[in-house]
Amino acid sequence: MMSRSFTVADVMTKKVVAVLPGAEFKEIAAAMERWKVTAVPVVEGEGRVVGVVSEADLLLKEEFHGHRLGLVEQMRRLDATAKAGSRRAEDLMTSPAVTVGPGASLPQAARLMASHHVKRLPVVDVSGTIQGVVSRSDLLKVFLRPDDDLAAEVRHEVVEHLFPLSHRKVEVRVDAGVVTLSGEVRDSALVPLAERLARTVEGVVDVRCDLTARSTA
Repeated sequence: MMSRSFTVADVMTKKVVAVLPGAEFKEIAAAMERWKVTAVPVVEGEGRVVGVVSEADLLLKEEFHGHRLGLVEQMRRLDATAKAGSRRAEDLMTSPAVTVGPGASLPQAARLMASHHVKRLPVVDVSGTIQGVVSRSDLLKVFLRPDDDLAAEVRHEVVEHLFPLSHRKVEVRVDAGVVTLSGEVRDSALVPLAERLARTVEGVVDVRCDLTARSTA
């Protein structure tokens, strides 16, 4: 009934800034600055992702610069101190990388980012070869859909399907992504469902349901 949901492939950035495992610290920092990104995938061979270097990985060198740790803190932060003393991507990177497939849904990508506390995900095919990168800002692109497009989709995919006999009496208005459903329908039991389905349309910010059911008494 509902139209195809947006996937990572629909919103990802296909132009990828990546580095090789042997890339030097300054080379990585320069790439991040030039392309205004907060992390870069590390790839080898034909583009297989083997890790990710983030700003946080690079900042460890500054954090520990001139700062001598006690033995207990050294043991507690072994990985961090090792990265602080490293120069190349293969030693700085987080591996294995947290990646996502191009066919993943936007909510799936958002949950991955949240659970792993990352801002960007390399998008890889089944062989692990990089296809693009998806960022938090990419996931928000669906909320830039024009109001007219959202209204047309809600009307066609929700209202006309749920209320085939009374859909002409339903008004669908969208303002800044907020959908308002108003009018009279025949089946009151379908009103909550109409609201829930309207919320699933990609790009909808909120739904106000003012639908009423015609009395059969």
